[in-house]
Amino acid sequence: MSHNPFDQRFPTDPADHRVVILGASHKPVRYAHQAQRLLMTHGYQVVPVHPKLAEVEGVKVVPDLAMVNAPVHTLTMYIGPERSAPLHKAILALTPTRAIFNPGTESPELEEALRRQGCEVIQGCTLVMLKTKQF
Repeated sequence: MSHNPFDQRFPTDPADHRVVILGASHKPVRYAHQAQRLLMTHGYQVVPVHPKLAEVEGVKVVPDLAMVNAPVHTLTMYIGPERSAPLHKAILALTPTRAIFNPGTESPELEEALRRQGCEVIQGCTLVMLKTKQF
């Protein structure tokens, strides 16, 4: 489940590792919000994406995937397949190195398309991966 620490696609310093949170939330009870806080605690660059929010935890929210700057090392999904389906082209255009499909966000079609472009695809939980040092 964890990536190879010698894989040059993943920066060794979390501050150089950009993580896009698709489905960001300003509600502390939501897993996307908890993941953002934990990622920030660990020093990762976070890019929360949500069409209607301005800020989450003091970080400016990007309203559209097309506005996300490259490189994207990790895309962590917090929207279900019915909401991600219209975003497939924009998600693929990010060319993430890794995509984490948190429980309930799995999308076989999107996962396969990401794999075809060389992305590591994980069905897992970002929170658990961080807490168990598998991120």
